[in-house]
Amino acid sequence: MSSAAKASDKIIQLLKQHGAMTAKALAQALDMTTMGARQHLQLLEQQGDLESFDQKAPRGRPTRFWQLTEQAQRHFEDRHEELTVQLLISVKQVFGEQGLEQLIAQREADAMANYQAKLSSMAALPERLEKLAQIRSNEGYMACVESTAQGYLLLENHCPICAAATACVGFCRSELAMFQALFADLAEVSRSEHILEGARRCAYRFIARTNE
Repeated sequence: MSSAAKASDKIIQLLKQHGAMTAKALAQALDMTTMGARQHLQLLEQQGDLESFDQKAPRGRPTRFWQLTEQAQRHFEDRHEELTVQLLISVKQVFGEQGLEQLIAQREADAMANYQAKLSSMAALPERLEKLAQIRSNEGYMACVESTAQGYLLLENHCPICAAATACVGFCRSELAMFQALFADLAEVSRSEHILEGARRCAYRFIARTNE
């Protein structure tokens, strides 16, 4: 790690521990000049990790303070995945396989209600798929739609519930079933790529139903 990266990391750690600080206070804590501290602060601001605000001083000009942004939380350990897996294991131990299936079914029902409310007005397959991709991207799946000779692909380049799905494959089964239900009137839906089976992404194939 370069000296500049080390200094930036120390600034982030100090602001996490002490809250908003001035460039002068950070410079003293890091044993560097105030100008040097400001250079690191401005770089972190450009990266989206810091933001500043001015606080009125008893005399003279307002004092500028620096604080972490929400984005900066990415620098700190987040053990929510581990907690999720532990909770799933506990549910299975306490309530058995049936209890875990009930949990998955409730999650699927809640998601279905949400998706149906947002997709119900879209009668055309491409339009409904694009909206679904938008919703899934907002949930962290990095989704997009591709047109193929056979139909369409819904591609999900990231799985924000991967830890939970690894611990309980029922979540993946539930998501496929939900897509099939959401598009039952428009397309046949199948999964063609699966992250949990070693693929780079998850892919769902949508083949339009023909009018009989």
